[in-house]
Amino acid sequence: SELIKPYLGSKYKLTEVPKSLIFYMSKHSGPVNEIQWCPVREQSHMLLSASMDKTIKVWDAVDTGCCLKTYSCHSCAVRAARWSSCGRRILSGGFDSMLHLTDVETGKQIFSSKTEFRISALRFHPTESNIFICGGFSPEVKAWDIRTSKVLRVYKAAVQQTLDILFLPEGREFLTSTDAVSRDSADRTIIAWDFQSAAKISNQIFHERYTCPSLTLHPKESVFVAQTNGNYMALFSAQRPYRINKKKRYEGHKVEGFAVGCEFSPDGTLLVTGSSDGKVFFYNYHTARIIRTLSAHKEACVSAIFHPVLPSLLATCNWDGEIKIWQ
Repeated sequence: SELIKPYLGSKYKLTEVPKSLIFYMSKHSGPVNEIQWCPVREQSHMLLSASMDKTIKVWDAVDTGCCLKTYSCHSCAVRAARWSSCGRRILSGGFDSMLHLTDVETGKQIFSSKTEFRISALRFHPTESNIFICGGFSPEVKAWDIRTSKVLRVYKAAVQQTLDILFLPEGREFLTSTDAVSRDSADRTIIAWDFQSAAKISNQIFHERYTCPSLTLHPKESVFVAQTNGNYMALFSAQRPYRINKKKRYEGHKVEGFAVGCEFSPDGTLLVTGSSDGKVFFYNYHTARIIRTLSAHKEACVSAIFHPVLPSLLATCNWDGEIKIWQ
């Protein structure tokens, strides 16, 4: 992309809140569950989307707003899709209980496997590019090795479903958010795991009686944020014992049962989240105040993500199958 080239050599500038719509992309015929910019900086004009319409799409979301390719390897809704670190493959998991690793160029499956459960969360290991973690409608979370197409490790939690997975820096530990909120206790809502030993480090991280549909890590500081069904985002230390910061709460948006994602800007100054009313909320990370809201969609906005290289470019998606790019 000619638009990205001038930024590649320079340091990321301060993130600005986008003001205007550049592209409106609506080729999906069902809700969009997840979007992700390509992690390879030179190819970061490409945006990946996973939808309930059983497809995965790759878009040129910087220069043209066109759909470059559609992949139809799943027979049910695609709940999770992630770029590989090299940007040449896409890992996807769906409600058909299938895992696929697809070659972006050819559209062929490099690896496919059937799991025993519907998949709702996938994450590649941050330092070992052939390993990923998969979770879904099951008490178990599994680590897979692409090279052998086999399960490396099984992490057992007494829960019904894994909602999201977050690796902590270096990948020695990871967190899972689950739907385990009982009337008498809120343990196991967020569980910390030792990646190598599969041991639980802690299940007493979040004590309020809300599930957390998504987790995100700060790009510079040792903290993470959990989106909660209490219509606020909670801030935690990313180091043991993962204490909650009771002084900061990011509230004003609505979750209302949707898997609303949240994300930091690449410079770490802003926290952005979708909202069930279709808006996007921009919070000052340090003060937890709302800086601005954007009326992005008519239906629930489930994801809003800043571009990794261009300082104020934002992609949003919603429950109506739309993807929009803002600047």
